[in-house]
Amino acid sequence: MPTGDAGSGLRGRRAECEALGGLVAGARAGQSGVLVLRGEAGIGKTALLEFLVETASGCRIARAAGAEAEMELAFAGLHQLCGPMLDHLDRLPGPQREALGTAFGLSAGDAPDRFMVGLAVLSLLSDVAEEQPLVCLIDDGQWLDQASAQTLAFVARRLLAESIVLVFAVRAGMREQEFGGLPELRVHGLSDADARGLLEAALPGPLDVAVRDLIITESRGNPLALVELPRGLSPAELAGGFGLPDTPVTSRIEQGFIRRLEPLPSETRQLLVTAAADPVGDVALLWRAAARLGIGPGAATPAEEAGVIEFGARVRFRHPLMRSATYQSASLKDRQAAHRALGEVTDADLDPDRRAWHRAHAAAGPDEAIAAELERSAGRAQARGGLAAAAAFLERATALSPDPPRRGERALAAAQAMHQVGSYDAALRLLAMAEAGPLDELQLSRVDLLRGQIALASRRGNSAPALLLTAARRLERLDPALARDTYLDAFSAALIFGRLSRAVGEVARAARAAPVSSEPRRAPDLILDGLTLLVVNGYAAGAPVVRQALSAFNSQSTSPEERLRWLWLAGRGAWALWDDDAWRDLVSQHVQLVREAGALSQLPLALNSRVFVHLAAGELAEAASLAGEAQVATEITGSNFAPYGALGVAAWQGREADAGQLAEAIMDVVVSRGEGIGLTVTQWARAVLFNGLGRYELALAAAVQACDYPEELGFAAWSLAELVEAGTRSGDPDRSAAALQQLAETTQASGTDWALGIEARSRALLSQGQAAERLYREAIDRLGRTRIRTELGRAHLLYGEWLRRDRRRLDARHQLRTAYDMLIAMGADGFAERARRELQATGETARKRTATAREELTAQETQIALLAGDGHTNPEIGAQLFISGRTVEWHLRKIYPKLGVTARRDLRDALATA
Repeated sequence: MPTGDAGSGLRGRRAECEALGGLVAGARAGQSGVLVLRGEAGIGKTALLEFLVETASGCRIARAAGAEAEMELAFAGLHQLCGPMLDHLDRLPGPQREALGTAFGLSAGDAPDRFMVGLAVLSLLSDVAEEQPLVCLIDDGQWLDQASAQTLAFVARRLLAESIVLVFAVRAGMREQEFGGLPELRVHGLSDADARGLLEAALPGPLDVAVRDLIITESRGNPLALVELPRGLSPAELAGGFGLPDTPVTSRIEQGFIRRLEPLPSETRQLLVTAAADPVGDVALLWRAAARLGIGPGAATPAEEAGVIEFGARVRFRHPLMRSATYQSASLKDRQAAHRALGEVTDADLDPDRRAWHRAHAAAGPDEAIAAELERSAGRAQARGGLAAAAAFLERATALSPDPPRRGERALAAAQAMHQVGSYDAALRLLAMAEAGPLDELQLSRVDLLRGQIALASRRGNSAPALLLTAARRLERLDPALARDTYLDAFSAALIFGRLSRAVGEVARAARAAPVSSEPRRAPDLILDGLTLLVVNGYAAGAPVVRQALSAFNSQSTSPEERLRWLWLAGRGAWALWDDDAWRDLVSQHVQLVREAGALSQLPLALNSRVFVHLAAGELAEAASLAGEAQVATEITGSNFAPYGALGVAAWQGREADAGQLAEAIMDVVVSRGEGIGLTVTQWARAVLFNGLGRYELALAAAVQACDYPEELGFAAWSLAELVEAGTRSGDPDRSAAALQQLAETTQASGTDWALGIEARSRALLSQGQAAERLYREAIDRLGRTRIRTELGRAHLLYGEWLRRDRRRLDARHQLRTAYDMLIAMGADGFAERARRELQATGETARKRTATAREELTAQETQIALLAGDGHTNPEIGAQLFISGRTVEWHLRKIYPKLGVTARRDLRDALATA
């Protein structure tokens, strides 16, 4: 007889059982495994999970099951899984411990970032698995609450060497967004032979051959259908071959369940509806609710005898489809009665949210008391980081609000929560409901603001700057402080959408015209004033105010919330002023603050900004590592942030093919999202790449495009320097001279060594004789006092090229050798190769660089090696790179032989030598 696995008791599931057994074997050997079992209802996913439990002897088993009625209760599924492990909570790093404690309601605090919760769960499971292999089973994954589903998907993607098995059973076609991309096993129907064997075993009585064949055909091998369908047929139908209705399998199974309910007494059916309405399965709670309904204990007996439900330590339906069939087939009146009774007997102090939810489902119409209760539940959910749950509570509260103004206010709050959770269409629908109002002027302004924030977050076209600008103007007389922050949002959006919206100037002029509070100027106020002055009145007017803003961001008076929100923009201000010290400091602070605050959704932006700081400093290996970390952060947060940092690294390293692929990928994304700054970054990177490769016509074409919208700040100014070099080298000095004039406006106002060094180098390219030499020396002197090592290396290269053309070979060799040594050490291979060719032209030979041990490391291995070499522990490294400490150790065992070391204390020297 065909079977699944020897001793498994499962028919026709050999391949599935072998796959599950392999996961357990891997966990025992120290490797983690993840699998999503997908299939239609009744196909046998739960049976496979039970087989896994039987197979996993010596392993710790942790279980959770989604419940449709609990989908709006944040972290309900996760608490099922992790609740028995919370004795390990104190062993987690502080931020992770606090995040998980807040999410589970064990402690009070600010709403935790969902990715910090995910990292905490990863650390918790890894710590438990240190004692014995851990097998985690999640049944009915399609009914998990969103917070739990997202967290567990996050964990699944980070497992590697933790001795953990994580298996989800999910209905086909559901939860694709959360679990898509994870290893998957499709559970199909049984073969005809196995189906026949199962059917015959389930029906010891006579069965008409035609009926048997039809059941096997219609069930398509679905085990539950094979067992349950015949139970809905009379003996005459089984023996006579009257056929089956032509409806989908799940529907037929549910119809079969419903037919089994019909003969039961009305009290028993109402008891079952009440049990179906309570996903917890609390026996005592059910009987208290039954007493409210006038139902006695005897009502349970017919249901148990019919095989519908079991009353043990918990109330348990024979199958989830039996629960849904019971609930959906009941009348609205019976469902409301069940929820009303459950709400009345649920403890308002111990479980206020579930009580509110039951009361909401029992409401026959608008009810302010219940709406207010739901609103309080939303606040508690939000405090735990359950934004999806908060949005659901608020949406239901909106529907139950009898007073139109309160309904509009709650719809606006629900829309805000939907926006925070990323449900943009639902947020816009609720905004339309809110606008039906009536709303006051401030609330209408907040509607405009939220529309702009949704447009910015969703990147649907380039309407965000205009929408935010409208909101800011309306807020000026209603809430001046909020208006100023909204102008900052609008300015940030205008920078991001750049040339595709060309709104920077309009926003800047509107912000300049807005009323200014007489209150002490906050750092955000100063950065808004300074940057808008730069745009409207020029660098000479704006630079002093921007400097004042940069100092304010470093003062104690700036709150962590303000710093977290605006440090990115402050970093752009420092960059625009060519202030390398402030730029590096602010960008580093932003990354650190994002990590400490657990605001991991901001991490891709913060890391990409820091990549360019390292590129300017000539720290290309560190930049490449951070670009890899940024890509990981982008993937796990689902931010779809373009890989700008990786493109910059490829350009400076002279990797034309890689840079081309990255540029193409970025262009595809940013054009569709209206992200004009992406076009500028891409063309700047191409200009750097082709200047390094000595292909100046291509560099000039790219630089011209990159400079097309100077109001974007940062990359546009950098591109002017690329344009000067490319123009002089390709015979277009007029264009170079015009670019130099634009560049000088920014550098003269800045006055930093970085700015004046770049200006001097650019002027030297357009000068002759002693003037050119003096400028090259000035550039080298000034840039030598900064951290901007890549530009210093290029200054030596350009000076050496000029000396060679002036037939001063010995002087040229000195400059070119310095340039080559600097650039090759950085890994700026395009420019280094240019220096090598120039050296050859002077009669001196320089070897091409060969691959080093360091280059054999992956980006993640390099980052781990750098962090370990700096003294960070494995848990600290894991927290930074979204992996477990055990996985860090696994990587280190691969890193040591590549670098020829045996201990982490030798890593830093080995990396420096490589």
